Amino acid sequence: MAILLLPSLVHLPSDGISPDLAPSDFHLYGPLKHHLGGMAFDTEDDLISELRNWFDNLDVDFFRVGINSLLSRWQKCIDLHGDYFEK
Repeated sequence: MAILLLPSLVHLPSDGISPDLAPSDFHLYGPLKHHLGGMAFDTEDDLISELRNWFDNLDVDFFRVGINSLLSRWQKCIDLHGDYFEK
């Protein structure tokens, strides 16, 4: 695996037990799970079509809100020393 190191970035090693606070985990998958809840698909292509439709119809603010909330979520995780917390 190649790692790109830029002069302005600092690499912080992971201890392997830190909570994973990826933007997609809390902001993307919940609404997507809600949207797909109860649906059944006959083929993989049907599922892909529905996923594309869902993504195409998301408001641009959906992603902005998710990205903007990351800093406060990360800080909360730091303040709680990695303990679990709800949104």
